Parts: sequence; structure tokens; C-alpha cells
Amino acid sequence: MPTEPLSRTRIVAAAIDLIEREGADAVSMRRIAADLGVGVMSLYNHVPNKDALLNGVAEAVLSQIEFTDDPDAHWTDRVRMQARAFRQIAHGHPRSTMLVVSRQLHSNAGLLPVERALATLRSAGFDGVDAVRVLRMFIAYIVGSLLREVGVTPTFVPPRQHLVNPDDVDPTLFPEVNGLAPLLSSCDHDADFDFGVELLIQAIAVLPKRKREGTR
Repeated sequence: MPTEPLSRTRIVAAAIDLIEREGADAVSMRRIAADLGVGVMSLYNHVPNKDALLNGVAEAVLSQIEFTDDPDAHWTDRVRMQARAFRQIAHGHPRSTMLVVSRQLHSNAGLLPVERALATLRSAGFDGVDAVRVLRMFIAYIVGSLLREVGVTPTFVPPRQHLVNPDDVDPTLFPEVNGLAPLLSSCDHDADFDFGVELLIQAIAVLPKRKREGTR
């Protein structure tokens, strides 16, 4: 069968595959060329350098977000849908997710989630300042959740690891840690994520009302 022509799309796909197998540190132009069975210099006809390649990976992953936004829904429901849609990238591409959350992207794929979130918040009555602050707060929460889910941060690690062994904890010095050790060492990512989103929504829901009443 004829070999598929080399293209930016094919190069980025090879990088994603390598990242998911071995992590982002394994990516180099030489390694990608070897995986594709082409000369390394041929890559530069499509991708100028490694940094551009990693941006391409992040953009490709972001472009796979499936937004099911309903403009007629209440803004709180729209925020829930958008947050869950963004989180889905960690399921299909857990290691590549780290590039998404660590790189500042100005492409359409990178700006679309920002535009949708800001439009939702503005239509809910938030002024520009609060809309941007709320967006940043949600991004911080979602990024933190994604980092934990893919096993990057050690605090409250996934259930495949054991954070606390009750037998190793002095119940006199740390009674709560000892008593809650089974819960600390287990994690329902879906339930934890939804719990956090609900807390944030309930907290920010009072902002438009407070402003209409003229209080801070």
C-alpha cells in the first residue's frame, strides 16, 4: 500500500501517540522522524521546530473538545457543560493534557473555550472584570483536577496508589487522618470534579445579585 504523504497533521498525530506512550520528554524532532520512517529534515517542511510541534499537539487535543452548549439553558447549566467538556480531554489524551494546560495558545482552538465561557458569564450578568476572574478561577480548578487525575500531582493521588496507611499513622497525633485514611486513599474523579464545580457555581452565583443591590 502507498505510504501516506507526510503532513503536519500526521506529524502531530505521531507526537501525540509518542507522548501518550512515553511522556512529553520523549518528544524530539529526531524521534518523531524515526517513528514515521522519514528523514528528520523533512519534518521542518511542515513544523518549524519542537516548540511549534508541541503547540500543535495542544491545539489538536483542544480541537477534539465536544461542546454541547445550549444557549437557551440557564447559565449555571451551561457552565457545568463547558467544564465537563474541557475535562474530557484528560480521558482520551491524559499525558497530552499536560501540554494543553501548560501552553498559552492563541489559535482558534485555544481561544474557542475562552470565548464560550466569557460569553456565558457575560450573558448571566457578570461585568467584564468578574467574568474574567470567574473564568480564571474555573481554569485553576479544572487544571488542578486534571493534574491530579493523570497522576502528576501527588496530593490526594488516584486510588491505584495509597496515600495513607492507617497502620503507619499515629492516631493520637493525627486522629482525623487515621480515621479517614480509606477515603484519603481512594478517589472518584467524576464525583469529586462535579462536587467542586457545584461549589464554585454556588459561590459565584451571588455576584450579579450583590452588584445589582449595590454591595460588594
